[in-house]
Amino acid sequence: MVSAQGRNNDTGFWNIVRREFRRVIHDPVYGFCLVIAPIFCLVFFTTLMGKGLPTDLPAGVVDLDNTTTTRMVARNLDAFEQTKVVAHYANVTEARRAMQRGEIYAYFYIPKGTTEKVNRQESPTVSFYTNNTFLVAGSLLGKDMRMMAELASGAAGRTVLRAKGATESQMMAFLQPIVIETHPIGNPWINYNVYLSNILIPGILGIFLFMLTVYTIGLEIKWGTGRELMALAEDNIFKAVTAKLLLQTIFFLTVGFLIMVYLYAILHFPCYGGLWRMLIIMALYVLACEGMGLFMLIVLPTLRLGLSFASLWGVISFSICGMSYPVIAMDGWIQGLSLLFPLRHYYLLYVNTALDGYALSNAWPYVMAFVGFILLPVLFVGRLKNIIKNMEYIP
Repeated sequence: MVSAQGRNNDTGFWNIVRREFRRVIHDPVYGFCLVIAPIFCLVFFTTLMGKGLPTDLPAGVVDLDNTTTTRMVARNLDAFEQTKVVAHYANVTEARRAMQRGEIYAYFYIPKGTTEKVNRQESPTVSFYTNNTFLVAGSLLGKDMRMMAELASGAAGRTVLRAKGATESQMMAFLQPIVIETHPIGNPWINYNVYLSNILIPGILGIFLFMLTVYTIGLEIKWGTGRELMALAEDNIFKAVTAKLLLQTIFFLTVGFLIMVYLYAILHFPCYGGLWRMLIIMALYVLACEGMGLFMLIVLPTLRLGLSFASLWGVISFSICGMSYPVIAMDGWIQGLSLLFPLRHYYLLYVNTALDGYALSNAWPYVMAFVGFILLPVLFVGRLKNIIKNMEYIP
């Protein structure tokens, strides 16, 4: 037989859950942060980079030589998937101005006399200029133009060698004495969708987790209803916080699992460790972000400052997690600081599990880091209780 005290405890818990459910239904902030924004970001980023790499980036050609050979070079450059020659310019000044106006991202410059120098077995110089203000476009076009320059040089050398009577094997041994093979690991397609979406989308989810956790508890302070909450929880801070965050945790876990299924089961992004391991990592990540969100409110126990802390910490996560710039190349103190960001540990677990296919036990320090984030508010449970019950709202 269940005691009356046990029934009262259960009633208090579910009363808080029902109370929170009504708030979720009537406050549009919850609907936006829990469902609309994460799903929109998932669809937006994966479709934005659906082709993996941008194609047909506009480029120009300045061909002052204007011979059959140089016109063939321009046509071959246009044949590259990522390059589209949209204009030929009479001189470098026109091409430079077009690049400054944003009409092209790069231009290929062939000076007068190039073909004649090739025929005399001299070394002509061709140049290409890229606008690296647009990093991706400039880098991709620069790679294509460099390759085109090397191919043109090889073709010219091959013509000369053939005229001297060299065999095919002799020509290749001279033109390419060392054959280079490139094998990109983890993302062999060099697919920007795979590279970016796997971290950008969980990172955005983490921002919403930080902010909504702070917002949910911070509203009790703002509205002065903290004592009412603690009364329903019979002054048990663990019951109060668990009941308040239960619904949003379920929603975030559901959205997180949908993200994993969409990325690895529908889009078939590389996942050599199995989908179920990524689901476990996502569950730990969601709980860790909520624990960090509670800690943010404990440190800055006002809604305004807490939300500012949450948004700032979430945005910095993208720069310090190691996705865009290697952490080992950062200053020592920043390397240590990176460990305080849940997205850093998610990124390392993603690489360990999805790309390398290792078991979670191979990366247990990062799993334990998630556990540490989850348990972090427990260290300050007394302060959290005092904040909810007695903190006065400061606009």
